[in-house]
Amino acid sequence: MSGYKFTDGRRQPTKRRQKVRKVQKLENGKVKIIGTRSPTIGETVSRTVVNSSSNTAKPPRKRQVESPAETWLRKRNASQAASNGMKSAAANGKIPPLKFKKRVTKRVKVSNKTRLKPMARTMLYILRLLIVGVGIGAIVGTLLSVLDPATQVTTAKSSNVEQNQPASAANNQVYLTQEIIPLKSAIQSLTGTTPDLIPGVFIADLDTGNYVDSNANSVFPAASTIKLPILVAFFQDVDAGKIQLNEMLVMQQGMVAEGSGDMRTQPVGSKFTALEVSTKMMVISDNTATNMLIDRLGGIEALNQRFRSWGLTATVLRNQLPDIEGTNTTSPKELGQVMAMVSKGQLVTNTGSRDRILDIMRHNQRRHLLPTGLGAGAEIANKTGYIGAMLGDVGLIDLPTGKRYIAAVMVKRPRNDPRAETLITSVSRLTYQYFNQPAAMTGTPGTNVLPPSGNSPYLNNPTSKTNSYQPPQMNTVPSGINNQIPTTTYPQNGYNSQYYYPYQNQNQR
Repeated sequence: MSGYKFTDGRRQPTKRRQKVRKVQKLENGKVKIIGTRSPTIGETVSRTVVNSSSNTAKPPRKRQVESPAETWLRKRNASQAASNGMKSAAANGKIPPLKFKKRVTKRVKVSNKTRLKPMARTMLYILRLLIVGVGIGAIVGTLLSVLDPATQVTTAKSSNVEQNQPASAANNQVYLTQEIIPLKSAIQSLTGTTPDLIPGVFIADLDTGNYVDSNANSVFPAASTIKLPILVAFFQDVDAGKIQLNEMLVMQQGMVAEGSGDMRTQPVGSKFTALEVSTKMMVISDNTATNMLIDRLGGIEALNQRFRSWGLTATVLRNQLPDIEGTNTTSPKELGQVMAMVSKGQLVTNTGSRDRILDIMRHNQRRHLLPTGLGAGAEIANKTGYIGAMLGDVGLIDLPTGKRYIAAVMVKRPRNDPRAETLITSVSRLTYQYFNQPAAMTGTPGTNVLPPSGNSPYLNNPTSKTNSYQPPQMNTVPSGINNQIPTTTYPQNGYNSQYYYPYQNQNQR
């Protein structure tokens, strides 16, 4: 081995200049070499160490060959040390430091125009918080409403109630086709003979939709005709399960009203079934019964909201009964529409409730207006209304021929003028004769002329006087109601002694 010697396990030429290594003197003659790497497992390194006491170098050690197990162990420890970046106890070597690429950052110069002001940044931050808060609130509210069992029960109940409630106002309207010009001309000729009376007339054929509208949209004092929509609202709540027909209603002091009816004569605190109260309200026009139903149905404002949901705008309840001043209002057309919608099952979908409404109205004891103008065999379900300044009647008429039509007539008049009663009866007679024709009339609107009839002086001579009118035969009154039918005066009994005026003293109130 001339020219070479083993130093630190590597063969180096002897001619190269050797590095001077620092030697640290330790105890017991041992030295520590600084600046050299530590040997790995199984590696034998021959070093020349100078002893402090001797200048002679020790002979180099022979390199041992490592076993396969030692090789595997060395490689595993080296890989673990390289991955963890830590010194491996088994390798006893140094891990070279990791080299990272330098991150180059560029500075962007922001002008004063681009940079937001502190106040703007604050507002933007608040806006972001609000958006996040609203979003979280909506999500939480949705989850609570879905998971809340009470909401599910309420939804189920409301769906059942909606099935008993009428359709929307758009579906509750009665569709009209064309106006009956001949009948309208005859009615206007009749009403023209009394210029100090202001009538409103609405007639509608339920089969064809043909109609007569003579001042029918004008607003009139409702008087007792307001009881018709109240009765319909009552049976709506009966069908919805909110009121039972045998439910007992208590008559309180604030409900007792003067005028027509006999319930006011009972002591305060008396109890009546809901069906009895609603029947007395219509049959004898009991004002106390009306006030009891208004209270049971939720009050005046609740009823007005109900009326508006039906599409009624002129029908407004403002005071309890009796409304002598006429603050409660309606119109002939709206009364006729309510009557028509009941007959068609639009407001009251239950057939039993609809038939009960019409049956109660057929037993009305006030049969001196529209019923007087009908011939034999005709049936009417009607409701009258009276105060000193207005007289009116609305009804559904069924003829023996199968024809069905609506008639609503209201008359503004000088105080207690009896000519209003004769005018309503005459309009009823004209309408009955038109619809009781054996065959339908032909022609185009505006050119039709009613054929002459010996029984109707208004059709033969529209300018004839009212004293030539011959009233038709009266239809019979249901048994057990009242066998005395008034013709020109109201019956003087306990039902109407203060609400309907006595003719012998028209100024009495």
